[in-house]
Amino acid sequence: MGRATAHLFASEGANVAVTDLDEQKCAEVVAEIAAEGHPGTARAWALDVSDRDAIKTVIAAIGEAFGAIDILVNNAGFAIPADVAKESYEESWGRSIEVMLSAHQRTIRAALPWLRKSDAPRIVNVASTEGLGATPGNSPYSAAKHGVIGLTRGLAVDLGREGITVNCICPGPIDTPLVSSIPDEHKQIFAKRRTALRRYGIAEEVAHMTLSCVLPAASFLTGTAIPVDGGLTIKNA
Repeated sequence: MGRATAHLFASEGANVAVTDLDEQKCAEVVAEIAAEGHPGTARAWALDVSDRDAIKTVIAAIGEAFGAIDILVNNAGFAIPADVAKESYEESWGRSIEVMLSAHQRTIRAALPWLRKSDAPRIVNVASTEGLGATPGNSPYSAAKHGVIGLTRGLAVDLGREGITVNCICPGPIDTPLVSSIPDEHKQIFAKRRTALRRYGIAEEVAHMTLSCVLPAASFLTGTAIPVDGGLTIKNA
C-alpha cells in the first residue's frame, strides 16, 4: 500500500519521501517512479519507526531536502500471530504498539513544525478494519489499530484550530505481500463470504482513498475513520 501510495502521489505531482526499514526497497520505489517519467520527484530514506531518534532525524532531513512537509502518511505495519496464553504474547504486544501506534504520534510530532508552515497540512493514518472489530489470535494488532483511530480523532480535535486535518484509512482484505502466504482459493472463499463486493481489494484502491483525504475537496474532512474494505464491515451474513 505504501508503494502504491508513493507512485500515485508522484503521478499527481507531489514530491515524495519514501521510507522503509529496507533502504533497498526504498531505492527500488524511487527508481520505479523515475522510470514512469517523474525523475527527481521521489527520494529514499531508511527508517525504523520503532527508533524515536531516527524518526526525528529522518523527518528533519526530509523537511530540509524538500523545503516543506505538507502531507504525512503513516503506513508502517506488520502482522504476527499472538496467543494470549503464551509468553511470546508480551513481545507481540510491545512490538505492535511501538510500530503501529506509538510511531504514528512520533512521526506526527516530528513533522508538526513543518506542517504548521503549510497552506494545506494533511495527516493520514493507516489503521485497519481490525480497528473497527477483531479477529481471533490478533489482539495486539487489533489494539494498535483501535488506538490509531483514537489517536486520529484526538489529534483532529487538537490540531483542527490550526487547520491541520487528521484522517484515518481502514483497509480491509487487501491483496498485498502481508497476505501472500494465504492460498488464493482461501482468499476467494473469505472474500465471497465476508465482503459485499466478493473480492479482495488492491493496494491502488487504498492509495486513491489516501489521496482523496489530502485533496482541496477534503479540506473540511477531519477525524474520520474510512473503511476501504469492499463492504466487510457492513455485511452481517
